[in-house]
Order: sequence, then C-alpha cells, then structure tokens
Amino acid sequence: MDSTTAGNTAWLLTAIIAVILMLPGLVLFYGGMVSRRTTTNMMMMVFGSFALTAFIWVAYGYSVVFGDSVGGAGIIGNPLEHAGMGSLLVAEEGAGLPPLGLATIHLGFAGLTIGIVAGAAADRMKFGAWMVFAAIWVTLCYLPVAHWTFAFDAEGYTGGWLANVLGAVDYAGSTPIHVNSGIAALALAIVLGRRRTWPVQPKAHNLPMVIVGVGLLLTGWLGFDGSALGAADNDAAVAIFNTLAAACAGACAWLVVEKLRDDHATTLGACSGAIAALVAITPSCGTVSPIGSMAIGILAAVVCYFAVSLKHRFGYDDALDVVALHLVGGIVGALAIGFLGHPDSPIGQAGLLYGGGIDLLGKQALALLATCAWTFTMTFLIATVLQRTIGIRVSDEDERVGLDSALHAENAYEDTGELAHQPRGHAEQQHYLEV
Repeated sequence: MDSTTAGNTAWLLTAIIAVILMLPGLVLFYGGMVSRRTTTNMMMMVFGSFALTAFIWVAYGYSVVFGDSVGGAGIIGNPLEHAGMGSLLVAEEGAGLPPLGLATIHLGFAGLTIGIVAGAAADRMKFGAWMVFAAIWVTLCYLPVAHWTFAFDAEGYTGGWLANVLGAVDYAGSTPIHVNSGIAALALAIVLGRRRTWPVQPKAHNLPMVIVGVGLLLTGWLGFDGSALGAADNDAAVAIFNTLAAACAGACAWLVVEKLRDDHATTLGACSGAIAALVAITPSCGTVSPIGSMAIGILAAVVCYFAVSLKHRFGYDDALDVVALHLVGGIVGALAIGFLGHPDSPIGQAGLLYGGGIDLLGKQALALLATCAWTFTMTFLIATVLQRTIGIRVSDEDERVGLDSALHAENAYEDTGELAHQPRGHAEQQHYLEV
C-alpha cells in the first residue's frame, strides 16, 4: 500500500468513527424532543432500526447498492453478487480503499436514514411494527435509491441511473438519505394518523440533550461530507469547511427569523436551523464556494422554518418535523446546486449564477421528483399493508400512558407519581404541555 492510499485509508477509518457518532447524536436529538414518557421508545426506534439494518446490509444490502446493475438498467445492483460480504475480505491489488471500509461507512448511512424516518412516528407506533416496517423500507426504498446515487459506472460495471445516465449532482448523498427519509416520513405520518391530542403536541422535554445531540450530529456530518470522494485532500477540506460554515449560518438565520416573528430566539430553533442547513449542504458541500455554502445554510433555515407550519395547514402529524427539515432542506440543497455551483469547486460544474446553463438545474429537479415518487408510493404501500395486517398504531390507552412503560416496561425518568393522583383530563394535559 503506497503512502497516498494509506493516508486515504486512515482518513476513511477516521470518518467512519465520526459518522457512527451520529447514531448517539440522533438518539439524543430525537430523545430530547419527545415527551418524557416516550423518550426510551424514541431512542429504541432509532437504535433498534440501525442494528437491524446491519443484517440486511450483510445479507444483500451492500450487493443491491454496489453490485453490478441488474440488466444494466441502473435500478438495483445484483443482490447475490456480494451476498454475505465474504468477497470483500481481501482487497484486490491496486484497488485503493479497503472495500470493507467503504461498506462500513455506507452501512452507517443506511442505518441512520431509517432512524431519521422514526421521528415522524413518535408517540404512536408499535415498536414491533416499526422494526418490521424498517426492514422492508430499507430493502425497498433505501437500497434502490442508494444504488441510483452512489454506484458509479466503471469498466465492466454498470452503476445507478441518477449518477450515470441522468448525471445529477449529489456530493455526499442527500437524495438517498435526506430526501428519501423526508418523503417517507410524510407517507408514514399520513397512514399512522394524528396523535390523539392533535394539534396539541408535547414540548421538547430535555433541551440540553437536544443540543448535545446536534453537536454530535455536526461532528459526524463533517466526516460524512468530508469522506464523500474517499480521499484525504483539498476536496475533503472544501467539503468540511462548507459543511461547518453552512451549519453556523443556518443556526443564526433561524434565530433571526424566530426573533422577528415570535419575539424570542430559542435553543430548539438554533438546533433546527443547524440541522436544516446541514441537510441542505450535504448534496452541495463539494460544489459551491464558502460564501455559497453560507447562502445555502441561510436559505435552508428560512425555508424550513416556514415549512414547519405545513403540517398544520395540511393536517399530517409529523411529530419531529422530519418533512420540514429533511425533505424540504434536501430539496433546497439539491436545487441550489443549479444556481450556486462553482466552476472551481471539487465537482467543477457551474450553476446559473456562474455562467452555467439550465440543464444542471433540470437534472437536479428530475432526480428529486423520481426519488419522491418512488419512495412516497412504496412507503405508503408498506405502511398500509402493515396497518391492515399486523397493525402499526398503539391503542389509545397505551398512547395516553406513554410508550416507554406500555411497550418497554421501563421509563427514562423516575415517575414521581404526581400525575397519577390527578383527574385523567388534567393529567393528560400535563403530560403533553409540561416537561
């Protein structure tokens, strides 16, 4: 192994650690945002589905994403090509990065994506049904879209159609991760229905937990975006800087809008702005200049702030605003490439503001439409079939009591008993309105 390959491998292994830190980050972020009586359940939905994804990834998931495209159609990879992943134990001479290193970081991507979807189902989905849903969703929604985006053509190998036939730009994988999870969250929320107290929702019960989670997510995002091209070089540095700059700009922008409209700036607002910006910069971190990255962060925060109200306008109960932050944020970031793409960036494609044509913007829009159409349809069908067979919604009583005790026979916090002696209506109101 030459020094360049060794350096790139060391960076990849470091980036893997950063990406896996996003798991506790997402667990804390989501766990702190829900009611104290569903904290453990929310954390287990994220952690459990991540662990389950590993079985799928080893059995056939890696093959579906990175195997030679079946029939050369660019839709799915051959699921048997690397089944069991034993073929990846030995790296071919001159192959570059170790194949199991790349497989590890992409397993992290897959496991985190289904975890993001969990935020839309907070407070009201059976845990067993969630695990069944997660396994089917990863298979039918994540793996194909990941193949479309991450698998690039090579000699004797055909990859996915978005990356190779359409030529859409997605530097670090926002399409299979954020757009995919965001549109899935919308479909799942529609099938699940609203929580029994809608439109009253529980407040984030532990804001320190939320902000620590965002800090871990930000750390992981630097490894996530910085390792996208697999090299420890200037391209990685550009992606990392743009990611951090966008996150900071997004947090500030959300706070400004919040102050102007609501007369207060909140911790949850700063965290939401940072996440919206991180989602938006994922596809564009290696395609824009630093000033472009900050513009994307600001735009994403402002647009996503207003997108949060869409659930009230259209009546879908997206508990943790996955649609507003991940779907809308991902769309903003993907389309922004068509305007702000810089010719001197690692990708080197110029957007409209730098003399480029309209073609790039059109490709970005088509990639978004194809992903949303496929995943919304499949997610809606999966959730509907499970609802009509095993059932996915908890009972009213379990929802009232809280999913921690009802489903897991445990609680994140000691029950002081204060609510137990209050009339049912008052206790229920306290459960949703107090931390």
